[in-house]
Order: sequence, then C-alpha cells, then structure tokens
Amino acid sequence: MGTFAAAGSKKDQRLQARHTAVTRTALVGGIANLLLSVMKIGVGLIGHSQSLVADGIHSLSDLATDALVWIAGRQASRGPDDEHPYGHGRYETMATLVLALLLLAVAIGLGWDAALRLFSPEDLLRPAWMTLFAALASIGVKEWLYWYTLAYARRVRSDMLRANAWHHRSDAISSIVVLIGIGGTLAGLPYLDAVAAFVVAIMIARIAWELGFDATRELVDTGLDPERLAAVRETILDVGGVRDLHMLRTRSIGGTVSTDVHVLVDPYISVSEGHLISVKVEQELKTRIEEIEDVTVHIDPEDDDAAPPTMGLPSRRETLARLAAHWANLPELARPGRVQLHYLDGRIEVEVLLSATDAHQGEALQALAERARAAVAADPIFAGVSVYRGVTHCNGAY
Repeated sequence: MGTFAAAGSKKDQRLQARHTAVTRTALVGGIANLLLSVMKIGVGLIGHSQSLVADGIHSLSDLATDALVWIAGRQASRGPDDEHPYGHGRYETMATLVLALLLLAVAIGLGWDAALRLFSPEDLLRPAWMTLFAALASIGVKEWLYWYTLAYARRVRSDMLRANAWHHRSDAISSIVVLIGIGGTLAGLPYLDAVAAFVVAIMIARIAWELGFDATRELVDTGLDPERLAAVRETILDVGGVRDLHMLRTRSIGGTVSTDVHVLVDPYISVSEGHLISVKVEQELKTRIEEIEDVTVHIDPEDDDAAPPTMGLPSRRETLARLAAHWANLPELARPGRVQLHYLDGRIEVEVLLSATDAHQGEALQALAERARAAVAADPIFAGVSVYRGVTHCNGAY
C-alpha cells in the first residue's frame, strides 16, 4: 500500500506542478500581451507605422492563446475519473495542436503580407523614429516571455507550454521583422522589410509543423521511439522472475507514457508470486523510465504468441466436474485437499493434494496416481495427473 500511495502522491505532485506552471505562464503572458498590444497600436497610430499596428493586433490576439493555454492546463491537471480513466492529459495535446495551427496561420499571414508588399512598396507608410523603440521593447518582452515559458515547459515536460513559448518567440521574430521594416523604410530600403518577413514566415511555419506533427503522433497513440523502448525492455527483463516478455505497447498521454506488457514467468509459481513480479515490474518502470506513469502487466505462464491457445478449454468448475465423473470409482479422490490446474500447451495438467492425514503414501500413493491418470487418459484435454500428500508441492511426482 505504501508503494502505491507514494506513486499516487508523486502523480498528484506532477499534476499540481503542471497546473502551477500553466497558470503562472498564462497569467504573465496575458498581462504582457495586453500591455504590448496597447503600446504598439497606440505608438503605431501616432507614428504612422502600419506594420507596428498590425503587430499590436497580433499581440492582442495572443490573449486568446493565453486563455486557451490556461483552460487546457486546468483540464489537463485533473486526475482520472469515470469518463477519463487515463486522466485528462490529451486536453494539453489538443491545445498543442491548436497552437501549432495558430502558428501556421501566423506564418501564412506574414508570408502573404510580405509577398503583397514586395509587389506594392508604394503602400508602405513612412514611420516615425518612436516606432523603432516600440518594436525594440516588444522584442525584449517577447523574448523574455519565450525563455520564461520554456523554462516551465522543460520543468514539467509540457509540449503545450513549449508550443506557447515558441508562440512568444514567433511574436518576437515578428517584431524583429517590424523593426527591420521600419529601419529599412527610414533608410530608403523598403524591400528589406518584405524579404525579412517572408524568411521569418518560413521559419515559423517549420516550428508549427514540428509541434503539430508531434501532437498528431500522440493523438494517434504513437509509441516510444526504439531507443526508449529498448530501455523499457531492459528494465522489465532485469526484474527477478521474469523469463521473457512480449506484446509490449506504449503510448503518450500529455507528456507522460502509458505502458502495457505481457510478462512470461515460470508456469508453476503461485498466484501471489506472479502478482509480486507484476508489482516489481511496475515499480521498476516508474522508477527508471522517467516519463512512464501508468503500467499494466499481464502475467503469462507461457508465450501465448507461440503456444497452442487455451481459450477452448473448460473453466475450473467444469473441469472439476469432469474429473469427478472420471474418478467416480476412486473414492480416495472424491474429496481431495486441493486440486491445482495448470493450463499449458493447450491442455490441462492436474495436481491433486491429499490431506496430511490420508493413509496413502509410498507405493500406495504411486498406485493411486497411476489409476487417476488411467481414468482420464481417454480425455484429450488432460495432459497428466500428479498426486501428492500433505504438501503443496514436492520434487517427486506420483
């Protein structure tokens, strides 16, 4: 219980850290964007800079982005519930994809505007010198917002915050374009603004593609890369009692990874030991593979990818009834201490434990075991019968 409580506490702390990071970055970004938009639009109108006014409107639109990040962050920080058993991390993934699309729209808008101005330089106004200082202030604030947000993104491993950080940097680059455009116009080089804007548009589009591609891969349940997957396999095989593994699957959910795997163990161990092995596998994966947060382990007594299927075999209740019918003439087996069934290789191996007070021992016990095997020999579902006395298992089977 202590291990699972610690794991739950760790998960709660991670969710709380993400919530804090999203709230702080969204609040700081929102205030900064509001102040920048007011400054750039006001100075742009007074200083006759069309590009600065457009950049101010761009910053104003970023308020909607900050609101999106805040809302998505609040949803993603919620724990699992009945409708979302894997948590709400995909809200963050969706927000990352939306931010990527917004960045792409910014890139297309900048590129289109640059192309139009390349062919219509006469449409450019001659800005005042004050607009240069407004553009410089915008660059400084936006670049600071980029590093501030990126630091939190790295700390809590949030692609959504990383996308928003790049959104801030795209705004800084946009303001650089404005600065170059204003300076170029004042220096008599009107084309410089449009060429720089087009190059920046291509850079922003590339960032948007990378962020959107990663978010889409997560939404379609893309697994870990081969290198990390090899580390997962190595971690599982290092656990004592694990013979092999197969059907290893991983998927990303909002910056974390969910894993499920089939683990091959000795087919004759107890259920409790098999459970312990599964717990050890879960603990080791969560400890050694940082991004893994959810693990499902299926214990296999044999490689069900290669072994004959056991799905057609009868259940325990049906099997015991079948054995009772076969052993109707063996009163010694009418009420055994315990019957253990091993479903292996498409058949059933039967172990019968007689009570410690049973008189059968030595040759008598061996004779009883032979009679029990002979009674079920014609039934194809049984692979064999072993009979023991007074112990759960022994090295010699009769």
